[in-house]
Amino acid sequence: MSSVVRETLEGYVAGHVPAARVVAVVTAAYYGNRGRGKGEKLKPLIDVIERASPGVVELAGTSDRPGFAVRLGERPFPQQCEAELRGAAEAFLGLAPAGEAGRGKGVAPGVFARLVGMIQRLISASA
Repeated sequence: MSSVVRETLEGYVAGHVPAARVVAVVTAAYYGNRGRGKGEKLKPLIDVIERASPGVVELAGTSDRPGFAVRLGERPFPQQCEAELRGAAEAFLGLAPAGEAGRGKGVAPGVFARLVGMIQRLISASA
């Protein structure tokens, strides 16, 4: 991925870059590289951005080249969602967020809880 994205995410995790800048850089890189398959590493970050606040960025057609122009919308990125954005940025950079070191990669907490519940039901049914 581009060094601009990496530098922006590193600055955000360090507390030097605002969330609005992360949203703009990540969205531009994701949609700009999508046709070439290079934006897929940014998908978890895009998921957080879109889930947290649809309308934070706007895509507009461009007349000078194919693709989209990305610009920040009128809505700021919600502060209550910054922890999730920071976690996605840390995961992208390969940093283990505090409290996440023991968790398996790619397994949602709900999946683990359901598996434990199924095992407990199996044990109680056989007893």
